[in-house]
Amino acid sequence: MKQIHLRGSWLIRAPKEKIYQIISDFENMPKYFPGVAKSIEIIEKQGNQQKMTAKVKSFGRVFETKMQTELLPNIGFKSNNKSSLGTSGHEEFLMEDAMGDTKINYTYDIEIHRLILQIIGTPLIKWFAMWYWKRAFIDKLKKMVEI
Repeated sequence: MKQIHLRGSWLIRAPKEKIYQIISDFENMPKYFPGVAKSIEIIEKQGNQQKMTAKVKSFGRVFETKMQTELLPNIGFKSNNKSSLGTSGHEEFLMEDAMGDTKINYTYDIEIHRLILQIIGTPLIKWFAMWYWKRAFIDKLKKMVEI
């Protein structure tokens, strides 16, 4: 099994509370971020714990993902995800105050289970994933919330 560690940090000129309203609204992610999500359905919710099924977009493909997510009010979320693509991973979207702005710290530790995807996909995932995440998610988020 091959592991990939993706990391990124960005500064957004908006309060954490405003950002949290959007990033915790998973059912509307396809509307907010159509380049990342085609559909998300919450199938179980208990307090800040959610189980979801999603159709997500990556590398020009749509694939199913099961998510077990913990919402961290006004801080972000943590999620354990398993995809039909042959990957699983732990994702964290965490926010901190940064002199009136908000610093986003994003990590995604991915495990690739399929050998062919390990061979072909690893270099692509390392190079492309964070570049695409910034463009399809972070840049759109900035346009929605920055003052």
